[in-house]
Amino acid sequence: MILVVCAVAAVSEAAPSPSLPPNYHAINPGRFGNRGQQLSCTTAKGSNGCLAKCDPRCPNSCIVMCPSCKTFCMCDFYPGVSCGDPRFTGGDGNNFYFHGKKDQDFCIVSDADLHINAHFIGKRNPTMSRDFTWIQALGIRFADHRLYMGAKRTAKWNNDVDRLELTFDGGPIDVPAEVGARWESSAVPGLSVTRTATTNGVRVQLNGVFDIMANVVPITKKDSRIHNYGVTEEDCLAHFDLGLKFYDLTDDVHGVLGQTYRSDYVNKLSVSASMPVMGGAPSYVASDIFSTDCTVARFGRRTGISMVTARAS
Repeated sequence: MILVVCAVAAVSEAAPSPSLPPNYHAINPGRFGNRGQQLSCTTAKGSNGCLAKCDPRCPNSCIVMCPSCKTFCMCDFYPGVSCGDPRFTGGDGNNFYFHGKKDQDFCIVSDADLHINAHFIGKRNPTMSRDFTWIQALGIRFADHRLYMGAKRTAKWNNDVDRLELTFDGGPIDVPAEVGARWESSAVPGLSVTRTATTNGVRVQLNGVFDIMANVVPITKKDSRIHNYGVTEEDCLAHFDLGLKFYDLTDDVHGVLGQTYRSDYVNKLSVSASMPVMGGAPSYVASDIFSTDCTVARFGRRTGISMVTARAS
């Protein structure tokens, strides 16, 4: 089975979801990709501590509320994320796969004020006609700014080592390796990056525009064996698990995911199929991670793109 192993969700203002409370923590795959990683909540003096472990619905990552140690899957806060069966979930509520192609970039959202490309990595199974693919990086454009989020190529996975790469307008984004540590842009009010884990987990927000939860995860040896991915000792195919919310998309939005938020979008996929697949990849190909040259590009079509920054204040 070929799938994009990243959970991608998008939620419009018409379907609000609960906000993450300040006492949340994130559990991501542990050392060497151990999905049984636990988190110990700190409690008041004299109280017994507790251990929290991710639900089987979402073994890659989950949210933990301390001090109760109650756990939630990402989809409990980002309703479009498909728990336990990662795939794209469109604005119409239907799940689908988009295989793309390894080592290429694709427009997943393109609107007048916002453009997001995804870089796909993958492995070719010689018995199949297409690639196994995963999203390794996002290139986000708004106004005249460029935000990059990437998972660094990794041979042997160790979750104690941060494999995140973040840049804004060409300069590195440095966030201390502490849960809750926060970077705020001096150039764009409302743009922030917050650590959800000491390594490999962040929440990237632009007020009124988008909210992205991103975790870098590997393909484990077990995953590779079960699905015949062919992971080698040279590359564990580190990639993103993602949750996205959008707050101000126009009705002209396009892209692999973006088009599903249009009021005139007609789902032509076989929703009854066990694995609905969106085709038409050539329409979404971009020449690089920040290019807005895909056939369906909408970015910059109106003169008010600088308003994105203003809305973030």
